[in-house]
Amino acid sequence: MAKKQYAFYPGCSSQKGASASNFLTSIGVMCDKLGIQLNEIPDWNCCGASIGYAEGGELPRLAISARNLALAEQHLPGQDMVSGCPACWLSSRETAERLNQFDGLMAETNEALKEVGLNLQGTVKPRHIVEVLIEDIGFAGMKEAVVKPLQGLKVAGYVGCQTNRPFGIAGESFENPQYLDMMVDAVGAEAIAGYDQKVTCCGGALAFSEPDKAQKQIRCIVESAYDHGAEMIVTPCQLCQANVEIYQSEINKKHGTKFAMPVVYYSQLLSVAYGGSVKQTGLDGYIIQPKKLQDIAGK
Repeated sequence: MAKKQYAFYPGCSSQKGASASNFLTSIGVMCDKLGIQLNEIPDWNCCGASIGYAEGGELPRLAISARNLALAEQHLPGQDMVSGCPACWLSSRETAERLNQFDGLMAETNEALKEVGLNLQGTVKPRHIVEVLIEDIGFAGMKEAVVKPLQGLKVAGYVGCQTNRPFGIAGESFENPQYLDMMVDAVGAEAIAGYDQKVTCCGGALAFSEPDKAQKQIRCIVESAYDHGAEMIVTPCQLCQANVEIYQSEINKKHGTKFAMPVVYYSQLLSVAYGGSVKQTGLDGYIIQPKKLQDIAGK
């Protein structure tokens, strides 16, 4: 059967050699098993993420993301533009919605894009890869591809902020989204019920500028996972993964805790369940090793 085709926007943190390259590795395995073909957008650029809201103004911020949308239109016509990174998805979706809503803003943006030989028509739909999994594959389809059920693995589904607000996943509660838990269940693992920190902010970039505030948030996220019997935390967000894993050692030093909770991506759960090895699923690059998931992948 022919694979479903999508224009793919990897984003900076997931490209080869970057901080979340293991995320991209696992996405490749997951998509291959689910019949998804991700076609990388040629010459894509950084979406600007949070720095785009700093001092440059609205038009430069929108034009940065509009360039990616225009490239997708030009090189991969008719394909939705899919992002794995929540920040990239938010930037792209906000840009598409604002430009399609305001003709004057679209005209100004295209005036800027003209300098690089591009013109945006507004035909591309930005989507998060989670939306593709839920809407185009379905939970039954995710379950059907499982060859190595993750039985006995207890998982806290940590959604975080950016896939939850302001847009969120269609049909989901902002306070208690269920899609991540349902993915966990689909691959045979146990989604921890009552995990009360699933939409708590990890602090984002405040981990650098206000470390005490961010680490307070992270401590709550990790403590709740322990309190509810989880063996690992699973997230869809690269920044959440990095913050919640890396800063556990700092929290231990400051507060005398003994946190060692693995934090992995949902795509790694799925790709292991679909038969991927430790290397194929990017499970070999963590500070806190997800030993139980690695053991399942090695069988």
